[in-house]
Amino acid sequence: MGRSGTDVAREASAMVLTDDNFASIATAVRDGRRIYDNVRKFIIYIFAHATPEVLPFLFFALGGGRIPLPLTILQLLAFDVGSETLPALALSREPAEPGLMDRPPRPRSEGVIRGPMLLRAWLFLGAIVAALQMTGFFYVLTRAGWILGDPTGPGQPLHHAYQQATTMTFLGMIAGQIGTAFAVRTSRASLRSVGVLSNRYLLAAIAGELLLAAVFVYTPPFQKLLGTAALPASDLLFLLPYPFIVWGADELRRYLIRRHSSRSPQRQ
Repeated sequence: MGRSGTDVAREASAMVLTDDNFASIATAVRDGRRIYDNVRKFIIYIFAHATPEVLPFLFFALGGGRIPLPLTILQLLAFDVGSETLPALALSREPAEPGLMDRPPRPRSEGVIRGPMLLRAWLFLGAIVAALQMTGFFYVLTRAGWILGDPTGPGQPLHHAYQQATTMTFLGMIAGQIGTAFAVRTSRASLRSVGVLSNRYLLAAIAGELLLAAVFVYTPPFQKLLGTAALPASDLLFLLPYPFIVWGADELRRYLIRRHSSRSPQRQ
């Protein structure tokens, strides 16, 4: 005990209760588990963007140049540096997930990053965002009359359409990123259990992310720097379902996991 214990007892103990309250142990364990969970949420959120960042370059490489690069290098850097950071930091303020204290202790040898986390990030969330962004890219480009192999470089008739298409890829990644941020807020529980609007820091980060995206797309200096082009309202409406598709797919995945676990209990 930190207050009533002797100096010798405090020196020899592995843990000292500064308030002499055993309930503090449970509170400390709960806070530690919440922080550990939030670190994993941060990792999944960051890793999930690897797939949509790599896929455009795979399309370009495998297409032998007949498919124009769906995302420019500067747009990728703007995504990584500009729009990704604030929501990632906001995930550190997530409240504890329901059932947190019902889990058995994890093995001491278990690392922070586990295989299922990478599968969820790369092959599930990342794959969905990648599919959505490439859909938006080809939607804008083919609507302008592009067919496989048509030139889209500067001075070509399709160059403006190509800039709009890469902008669609860029914004598609951001829209999918918003859905990913809400999806990773829980590992098994439904988002309703923690509250859709309970993390005000995440809401502010997403608002800032959208504002920054508008600056990148609609201000002439950044249009020139990043190769973006203003999109009409119809294209923005096309992007509107993206976050709900990403979040909804993961919500369904978590529901199936809970349903399976209720029939055959297993370690979290």
